Amino acid sequence: MRPFTFERATTPEEAVSAYAAQPHARFLAGGTNLVDLMKLGVETPEHLIDVSKLPLNEIEPTPDGGLRVGANVRNSDLAAHPSVCRGYPALSQALLSGASGQLRNQATTGGNLLQRTRCPYFQDLTAPCNKREPGSGCSAVRGVNRDMAVLGHSEHCVATHPSDMAVALAAYDAEVEVLGPEGVRTVPVAAFHRLPGDTPQRDTVLRPGELISHLTLPPVPAGARAAYRKARDRASYAFALASAAVVVALDGAGTVRHATLAFGGLAHRPWRARTAEEALIGSRAEPQSFARAVDAELEAARPLSDNAFKVPLARSVAVHLLTTLTARADDTPNSAAGI
Repeated sequence: MRPFTFERATTPEEAVSAYAAQPHARFLAGGTNLVDLMKLGVETPEHLIDVSKLPLNEIEPTPDGGLRVGANVRNSDLAAHPSVCRGYPALSQALLSGASGQLRNQATTGGNLLQRTRCPYFQDLTAPCNKREPGSGCSAVRGVNRDMAVLGHSEHCVATHPSDMAVALAAYDAEVEVLGPEGVRTVPVAAFHRLPGDTPQRDTVLRPGELISHLTLPPVPAGARAAYRKARDRASYAFALASAAVVVALDGAGTVRHATLAFGGLAHRPWRARTAEEALIGSRAEPQSFARAVDAELEAARPLSDNAFKVPLARSVAVHLLTTLTARADDTPNSAAGI
C-alpha cells in the first residue's frame, strides 16, 4: 500500500473543507470497499479524511411520514430497524442479501452507494480498463463478460454496479442529500449513478468534494406491497446476476394503480424500469400483463457474448415478484413476508 496522510473530521462541514485543501483525498467511512481497492493499488489516495465519527448515524421519521437516514448508519442497523422492516421491507431484504453479517456491521449507508464495480478487469492492474485508466480500453467487452451489463453499457465499459441496497432505494424513489463546497443539494437515487458513456471513470454525479450526508425515503403509497429478490450463483456472499425491487399497489378492481420497478446486476447503475412501469399502470394484475411490461423494458437489452441468459433471468425475477405480491391480497399492505 502506498503512503498516505490521514485526518479525522468532526463535522460534515470540516470534512468538506478538508477535501478542498487536498485535491487527491478520499472520504473514509466503513472502508469495506475503499481499503480493499487501496490494497490492490486501484485506488491511490494521497490523503484520507475519516468521516466515520460524524454525527450522521440516526434514522428519523420525516414530517410527511417518510424516513431520513444518516450516511453513517451501518447496513446491519438499517436492515433491522423497525421502521424499515415495517415500512420499507424491500430495503431490508436487499441489505440482508448483500455481503456477510460482519461486513454489514461495518459498511455504511453512504459507502454502500459509493462502492465501485467488482469487475475483475477493473481490479487487475495488468488488464486494460477505461474505468481505472481512461483510454486504455475495456477488457471485458471481448473477454470474460458473463457477469457484465446487458443494459446501458457502451464500448468503453460494460461493468455493473454491485449494490443491492441502491436497487431498493431506486424503487422507493429515495433521494440522496449531499453537502459540498457549494452547499447542500439532493439527487434522486435513480439518477445518482451514471451510465458509462465515454467517461466510465465517473461512477456518480457527485461533484469534487461532495459528501453524502443523508438518504430520504418518501412515504410509500397506501396499500402498496414491496419486495426484493436476487438471483446469484450461490446462496450467500455473491453479487447479483439479476435482481429486482418492486413496489406495487392495486385498486379495488384488481388494476395496478402504482408500480415502481428497479433492476440490479444488469447495468452500470441500478436500472429504474420506466418503460415497464408505464406499461404496468392501469393494467390488470396478472402474469401476462406483467410479462408484457417487463419484456417492453428488456427490449433495450444488448447482451454480450457470455451473458444473454441475464435477460430471461431478470424477466423471471421481476414477473415472479409482481405476481407474488399482487396475489397475496389477504396480507398486510406493504408487507413481503415469505417473498
